Amino acid sequence: MQLRQHARVRLRLPVRLRWVAPLGQQSEVCETRNVSRGGLLVACHEHHAEGFPLWVTFPFDPIVAEGQPEVLARVVRCKPVRETGAGEEIALHFEGVPRHSNVSTSQGQIPTPKNGLDRCLALPIRVRPRHMPWFEEAMTLEVSADKLRFVSNRVYEPGQTLLVTFASGDTRPWQGNGDIPASIVSVEKMPQSTSLVVTLKRLAA
Repeated sequence: MQLRQHARVRLRLPVRLRWVAPLGQQSEVCETRNVSRGGLLVACHEHHAEGFPLWVTFPFDPIVAEGQPEVLARVVRCKPVRETGAGEEIALHFEGVPRHSNVSTSQGQIPTPKNGLDRCLALPIRVRPRHMPWFEEAMTLEVSADKLRFVSNRVYEPGQTLLVTFASGDTRPWQGNGDIPASIVSVEKMPQSTSLVVTLKRLAA
C-alpha cells in the first residue's frame, strides 16, 4: 500500500506551467485534477519527462498581468490522459530548498551552494553579458540581498559579468532600476536536465 504524505482533494482550477527551453521560456495553462499541500496532478498537452523542473503558478488568474507567485516543482510521474488519449496527466511535487543543504529528489539533487543563499524565490529575470544586446529569459531558484541562482540553457563561465533585469518591478528583490551587474560565482549542471544552475553575486554600484 502506498502511503501519501499529504491528503489529496479533487479540484479543477487553472494552473500555469513555465519551463526553460533552449530557445527561451515556454509556458502552458493547464487544469488541475487534484491538489495537495505537496503537489498537483495536472492535465496538459506538452510532454514533460520524469524529473523535469517546472515553475508552477497555482491557482492561475489569466486576468492578472504579472506578480502572481511561482514555485519550483518537479515531474514525478506522467501518463496519457484517459478520457481523450490526447495530452498527458503529470504529477508534480513542489520543491523547497532548505538553508545550506541539497534538494533531494528521486532523480538526483539540485546543488545548493554554501554561500549565504537561503531564500527560495522563483522570479522571471533577464540576463545578458556586457556588450551583448540579446538577453536570456530565465527563472531564479533562490535570492538573497546580494546573490541569486537561476536556471539557464546558455554557456557561462565563473568570473563572467552578467547584467540582470527583473521582469516585474513589483517583486524586484534588489534595489536599483534597469540592468544590475553581477558576477558569476559558480555554474553547475541541473540533474535530469540539459540546463545549468548559475549563481550570481551582485557587484557594487
